[in-house]
Amino acid sequence: MSAVTTTAPAVTEAPPAVRRKRRSLSPGRRLPATRLIGPVLLLALWAAASAAGRLDPGAVPAPWTVLETGARLWTEGTLPDDILTSLQRAASGFAIGLVAGVALALAAGLSRVGEALIDGTVNLNRAIPTLGLIPLFILWLGIGETFKIAIIAIVVYIPIYLNTHAALAGIDSRFVELAEVQGLNRFQFIRQIVIPGALPGFFVGLRLGVTGSWLGLVVLEQINATSGLGYLMFQAQNYGQSDVILVGLVVYGVFGLVSDSAVRLIERRVLSWRRTLSS
Repeated sequence: MSAVTTTAPAVTEAPPAVRRKRRSLSPGRRLPATRLIGPVLLLALWAAASAAGRLDPGAVPAPWTVLETGARLWTEGTLPDDILTSLQRAASGFAIGLVAGVALALAAGLSRVGEALIDGTVNLNRAIPTLGLIPLFILWLGIGETFKIAIIAIVVYIPIYLNTHAALAGIDSRFVELAEVQGLNRFQFIRQIVIPGALPGFFVGLRLGVTGSWLGLVVLEQINATSGLGYLMFQAQNYGQSDVILVGLVVYGVFGLVSDSAVRLIERRVLSWRRTLSS
């Protein structure tokens, strides 16, 4: 018998379909100095409106007028002294609020007893307008510098506590079980699990606290103060000097933008291990 050889019919493959380019859903690569675009556009609109005569110079002076006033105040020595005083007040209150917020968040986040004692009290404090506490703090601490620093500390510690405590509460319980299986002690657990898990929320609270310190300062420096940017603006209001008021607002805005950008930079460096849309 002879073997019969069968040949399979050749299969003609269809031409490959043209692949569609996958559209990226991410925001894209971060561009340098993008946060300055908004302020620069606002400044350009302000200058254009002033040059076209659309703004009353007595109410809203032109940018070049504000710049000349700022240079004059700096040359006279008034502006540097007021800036230094404001920075000292803001830094003192911010440091106290930062330490208090982190300590209370750790105590409430790592202990049920601490949470029962602290969390409700802090949320009650959050519901009370902080600036509404000014008359009471003046009675308690006097009308000097102490009550100003205390109010700034309260403004700062609340957002730091809330965001850090929320980040601690959101740590996956499986990481806790893994730490127990690995036999980590309390210190190792905090260093390897708690701190990395709480840092994203902490930095959100830190940014809010930095901004809050400047917002509180501008109000507090108009109460029985003899120096500071808020005092400078209050005196300018009495004499109808809108250009001096705008100088103070511009300085506050620059400080707020620079401090927020510094916190963002530190956040990106510390949390460089995370892959997020912002990175």
